[in-house]
Amino acid sequence: MCYSVCLYACSMQHVPGFITQAEQLKAKGVNEILLISVNDPFVMKAWAKSYPENKHVKFLADGSAAYTKALGLELDLTEKGLGLRSRRFALLADNLKVTVANIEEGGQFTISGAEEILKAL
Repeated sequence: MCYSVCLYACSMQHVPGFITQAEQLKAKGVNEILLISVNDPFVMKAWAKSYPENKHVKFLADGSAAYTKALGLELDLTEKGLGLRSRRFALLADNLKVTVANIEEGGQFTISGAEEILKAL
Protein backbone atom coordinates (compact mmCIF):
# COMPACT_ATOMS: atom_id res chain seq x y z
CA MET A 1 0.00 0.00 0.00
CA CYS A 2 1.12 3.51 -0.78
CA TYR A 3 -0.47 5.85 1.75
CA SER A 4 -0.47 9.61 1.58
CA VAL A 5 -1.84 12.02 4.14
CA CYS A 6 -3.11 15.35 2.89
CA LEU A 7 -4.11 18.04 5.33
CA TYR A 8 -5.14 21.65 5.61
CA ALA A 9 -3.90 22.88 8.88
CA CYS A 10 -3.36 25.50 11.50
CA SER A 11 0.15 26.22 12.66
CA MET A 12 -0.35 25.82 16.42
CA GLN A 13 -1.76 22.28 16.76
CA HIS A 14 -2.41 20.57 13.45
CA VAL A 15 0.98 20.95 11.78
CA PRO A 16 3.08 20.20 14.90
CA GLY A 17 1.08 17.00 15.45
CA PHE A 18 1.92 15.69 12.01
CA ILE A 19 5.57 16.72 12.37
CA THR A 20 5.96 14.93 15.71
CA GLN A 21 3.99 11.88 14.56
CA ALA A 22 5.65 11.63 11.13
CA GLU A 23 7.90 8.71 12.04
CA GLN A 24 4.93 6.73 13.39
CA LEU A 25 2.94 7.49 10.24
CA LYS A 26 5.88 6.40 8.08
CA ALA A 27 6.23 3.19 10.11
CA LYS A 28 2.58 2.39 9.31
CA GLY A 29 3.15 2.79 5.57
CA VAL A 30 2.59 6.49 4.89
CA ASN A 31 4.88 7.58 2.07
CA GLU A 32 3.94 11.26 1.88
CA ILE A 33 2.59 13.82 4.33
CA LEU A 34 1.36 16.81 2.35
CA LEU A 35 0.16 20.06 3.86
CA ILE A 36 -1.89 22.05 1.37
CA SER A 37 -2.99 25.61 1.99
CA VAL A 38 -4.76 28.32 0.02
CA ASN A 39 -1.64 30.49 -0.09
CA ASP A 40 1.10 31.32 -2.53
CA PRO A 41 4.34 29.30 -2.71
CA PHE A 42 6.35 32.06 -1.03
CA VAL A 43 4.12 31.99 2.05
CA MET A 44 4.27 28.19 2.11
CA LYS A 45 8.08 28.22 1.92
CA ALA A 46 8.28 30.69 4.81
CA TRP A 47 5.74 28.67 6.81
CA ALA A 48 7.75 25.48 6.31
CA LYS A 49 10.90 27.23 7.53
CA SER A 50 9.15 28.02 10.81
CA TYR A 51 9.42 24.29 11.67
CA PRO A 52 13.17 23.60 11.54
CA GLU A 53 12.62 20.14 13.11
CA ASN A 54 10.40 19.07 10.19
CA LYS A 55 11.85 16.33 8.02
CA HIS A 56 8.75 14.77 6.45
CA VAL A 57 5.84 17.19 5.99
CA LYS A 58 5.80 18.87 2.56
CA PHE A 59 4.17 22.31 2.37
CA LEU A 60 2.26 22.84 -0.89
CA ALA A 61 0.54 25.97 -2.21
CA ASP A 62 -2.99 25.98 -3.61
CA GLY A 63 -2.83 29.66 -4.52
CA SER A 64 -6.05 29.87 -6.54
CA ALA A 65 -7.82 27.24 -4.39
CA ALA A 66 -8.29 24.98 -7.42
CA TYR A 67 -7.51 21.80 -5.46
CA THR A 68 -9.57 22.96 -2.48
CA LYS A 69 -12.55 23.72 -4.75
CA ALA A 70 -12.19 20.34 -6.51
CA LEU A 71 -12.50 18.68 -3.10
CA GLY A 72 -15.52 20.84 -2.25
CA LEU A 73 -13.76 22.10 0.88
CA GLU A 74 -13.62 25.83 0.18
CA LEU A 75 -14.60 28.21 2.94
CA ASP A 76 -15.50 31.80 2.12
CA LEU A 77 -14.19 34.05 4.87
CA THR A 78 -14.44 37.26 2.83
CA GLU A 79 -16.60 38.91 5.50
CA LYS A 80 -13.73 38.46 7.96
CA GLY A 81 -11.19 39.89 5.50
CA LEU A 82 -9.58 36.51 4.75
CA GLY A 83 -11.05 35.72 1.33
CA LEU A 84 -11.43 32.15 0.12
CA ARG A 85 -9.84 29.56 2.40
CA SER A 86 -10.19 25.86 3.08
CA ARG A 87 -11.97 23.93 5.77
CA ARG A 88 -9.66 22.04 8.12
CA PHE A 89 -9.26 18.42 7.07
CA ALA A 90 -7.02 15.39 6.85
CA LEU A 91 -7.31 12.85 4.06
CA LEU A 92 -5.72 9.43 3.95
CA ALA A 93 -5.26 8.06 0.45
CA ASP A 94 -4.15 4.62 -0.66
CA ASN A 95 -2.70 4.71 -4.19
CA LEU A 96 -4.55 7.99 -4.88
CA LYS A 97 -7.92 6.66 -3.63
CA VAL A 98 -9.19 8.51 -0.55
CA THR A 99 -9.87 5.96 2.19
CA VAL A 100 -10.40 8.36 5.10
CA ALA A 101 -11.74 11.92 4.94
CA ASN A 102 -11.74 13.65 8.33
CA ILE A 103 -13.32 17.03 7.68
CA GLU A 104 -13.80 19.41 10.58
CA GLU A 105 -16.93 21.45 11.20
CA GLY A 106 -16.57 25.15 11.96
CA GLY A 107 -13.28 25.98 13.61
CA GLN A 108 -13.04 22.66 15.41
CA PHE A 109 -9.96 20.46 15.73
CA THR A 110 -11.29 17.08 16.82
CA ILE A 111 -10.97 14.53 13.99
CA SER A 112 -8.27 15.74 11.61
CA GLY A 113 -5.14 15.40 13.73
CA ALA A 114 -2.27 12.96 13.30
CA GLU A 115 -3.58 10.74 16.12
CA GLU A 116 -6.84 10.17 14.25
CA ILE A 117 -4.99 9.27 11.06
CA LEU A 118 -2.77 6.87 13.01
CA LYS A 119 -5.90 5.18 14.38
CA ALA A 120 -7.24 4.78 10.85
CA LEU A 121 -4.13 3.02 9.56
